[in-house]
Amino acid sequence: MEEKNLYPTICPYCSLGCGFFLEVKEGKVAGLSYMPGHPVNEGSLCPKGNASTEILTHPDRLLHPLQKTETSWKEIGWEEAMSLAATKMGSALKEYGPDALAFLGSAKCSNEENYLFQKIARLLGTNNVDNCARLCHASTLTGLGKSLGAGAMTNPLSDLENSDCIFVVGSNFAENHPVISRWILRAKERGAFVIVADPRRTPSTWLSDLFLRLRPGTDVALLNGMMHVIVSEGLQDREFIRKRTLGFERLEKILSEYAPEAASAITGVPAGDIIKAAREYAKANAAAILYSMGITQHISGTDNVIACSDLALICGQVRKKGAGIFPLRGQNNVQGACDMGALSEYFPGYGKVGDKEAAARLKKIWAAEKLSEKPGLTTAKMSEAAHAGKLKALYLLGEDPVNSHPDSLNVRKALEKLDFLVVQDIFMTDTAEYADLILPAAAWAEKEGSFTSTERRVQWVSRAIAPPGEAKADLEILQGFAEKLGLGLEYRDAGEVLAEISRAAPMYGGITKERLLQAYGVSWPCPESGHPGTPIMHTERFNTPDGLARLIPVEYRLPAESPEPAYPFLLTTGRTGLHYNGGSMSRRSSFLLEKEPELFVEINPSDAQTMKIEEGNNIILETRRGSTQAKARLTERVSRGVFFMPFHFSGTNMLTGDALDREAGIPEFKVSACRVRRV
Repeated sequence: MEEKNLYPTICPYCSLGCGFFLEVKEGKVAGLSYMPGHPVNEGSLCPKGNASTEILTHPDRLLHPLQKTETSWKEIGWEEAMSLAATKMGSALKEYGPDALAFLGSAKCSNEENYLFQKIARLLGTNNVDNCARLCHASTLTGLGKSLGAGAMTNPLSDLENSDCIFVVGSNFAENHPVISRWILRAKERGAFVIVADPRRTPSTWLSDLFLRLRPGTDVALLNGMMHVIVSEGLQDREFIRKRTLGFERLEKILSEYAPEAASAITGVPAGDIIKAAREYAKANAAAILYSMGITQHISGTDNVIACSDLALICGQVRKKGAGIFPLRGQNNVQGACDMGALSEYFPGYGKVGDKEAAARLKKIWAAEKLSEKPGLTTAKMSEAAHAGKLKALYLLGEDPVNSHPDSLNVRKALEKLDFLVVQDIFMTDTAEYADLILPAAAWAEKEGSFTSTERRVQWVSRAIAPPGEAKADLEILQGFAEKLGLGLEYRDAGEVLAEISRAAPMYGGITKERLLQAYGVSWPCPESGHPGTPIMHTERFNTPDGLARLIPVEYRLPAESPEPAYPFLLTTGRTGLHYNGGSMSRRSSFLLEKEPELFVEINPSDAQTMKIEEGNNIILETRRGSTQAKARLTERVSRGVFFMPFHFSGTNMLTGDALDREAGIPEFKVSACRVRRV
């Protein structure tokens, strides 16, 4: 029997960066093996990770470049495809100017691919470049950036086992990032107190010692209420506040309005529970805050993140083992895509667009005469510009906005208004159906590159197998596109691109392909060769000009929509344990689809009884944007008046609205007024 070769790789689903081995036999993936030595998952994988290899050989894989005809699709060669893409994008540039172009990067693609993608956009004269972080954690980038100087996780995931108190707010980690449950369980074995705040009673609450069931969109009131207790009882860390922060007096003034009874009236959480949560967090020697999209996907998402940071800072719970702030990001490289500058307002390394020093550094590295100083369009603004006829051509790199963006019917109309749409992907997604040109890309195991996890761990993935048909690595496709445009971006391999990244993004300064191949990754900031990396940030100073963190007062604001007679319920959306995000990958896994085959909506049994809805009934949910059909699931997981629906299936985002966070531009996926009726 022929021996199988083992190739170390990283899971292509969530942001934890779990490692495993691909078993390759005769050039094909024959299975996977666990990696007990990996520091994140220690050999374990969730259901999605275990099923990840299914997508590699799925019959839906795109195999050839496709050009849309009047009636169908026509296979064309790569030379013709690259010429067509460059000609159409170049014509729009020449006739309408650089801001008639837009580029939507991918949190599924490597650092090197996202870096090259945004570089192409900026060399063409536009900052109209963004990625799906705008839909999930742009508020983390903005909120923690303002308060701590860096929009990223402060401590490694494994450090959770050293916590004495873990405060989980807006995260169903047990289903969405299940591997970290091991670190929380180990902390509990040591006696840690776990608090979970969520509108739903999710499996994560099974690990909690205190469950705070709050109304959707009231996180700021809860967090301010906890801080009110801490300050009024003198539990804050006065020395840390004095030596390492600015702004406490302004924060203290705002907190006076959020006594536990006032916070309770807004959130629905009993005042006694708010007091207990505050005391447990503040009195812990090392306390961690763990959050996800439950607090970021709101019009107050940035405020929610800042309030989390304020809570950690006034208690001195940043800078040490077992403490810190843990934003659990979504896709496997959403942190890296942001680090690489696939954002409308940031260059690689988070130099701000418009900052002359940041622009000068890039111009020198890129040998560019000029870079636009105007921030570009975010994903939502791209849609608006298409509707207005200002955006003419769009290049999508591994993104599916028809399924993942809010108000998806409006997104479809925007795509129809474009003069030219390029989609580069591994599958024919719902968005790809609107494309004029489709470019077949390699999946993660079929190419090489680096990926940055939610804990800032940069890891290298080597190519294990060849891509199917004529599909190519995204980096190769982008280089061919750049060549046709006359940009001359030639690199021998992804390692050479990473070498340029280390110059363009200072926190990657000491990270090389060779170094990543020898270990389980390096945590940025790693500013120079020989630097060990930085698992725990902010130990001596914060990443601000004066080294001090900012305490920023934020106030509770109503969500964009509230229940009213015409739409008397609230709909909130999120993930399940068996699918991921828009579902373009997980819905192509027979293993996962068998266990979770269709769209459903969770309804409290009391609401269901009132409306005469039974388990398994087909029902219609309606909002101001549209309607969709789903199966009813009756459960006490949700409170009366609140429905929950996963966004892994087509239809959910027909219902969600496009109201945006005023600073980060993130949509409010978590609160939509709705109504329901039986089919």
